[in-house]
Amino acid sequence: MANLIRFDPFAEMRALQKQFFNDDWFTALPNMHMPTTDVYVRDGKEMIVEAHLPRFNEGDVSVDVEGGVLEVQANHREKEEDKAKRYVVRESTNSFYRRIRLPDQADTKNIKASMEDGVLRVVVPLKKQPAPMKITVQPDSKKSKTSKEK
Repeated sequence: MANLIRFDPFAEMRALQKQFFNDDWFTALPNMHMPTTDVYVRDGKEMIVEAHLPRFNEGDVSVDVEGGVLEVQANHREKEEDKAKRYVVRESTNSFYRRIRLPDQADTKNIKASMEDGVLRVVVPLKKQPAPMKITVQPDSKKSKTSKEK
């Protein structure tokens, strides 16, 4: 009698997933920096976007608004030339990109951006929303006429 082996069609996928998403994957890249972005509304008057970009300066960052979306991009290049060493040029590049959907009441004409101590701060003023209106429901005039006629 032959030995039967159970076939698991997902075993290989689980092994790849474990290999790719295992905690050791990120510890293998100790210099990898994942910038954080905080988005919050202050006092209902303005939306604040803070992007923590410690390796970037003002000239590396661009902030654009198009179609109700705030787009933050940053690119930083370092180039080191040292003829005393065996290599002539050593380059490194860092980049950052975020797209943030703006609320309908965002005042896109008055957005301000500043950068201090590696933190980009974008202030989006919010327009005042009109107060909610109460609409009174009236009986249908056509229905009331036909019911009176009967």
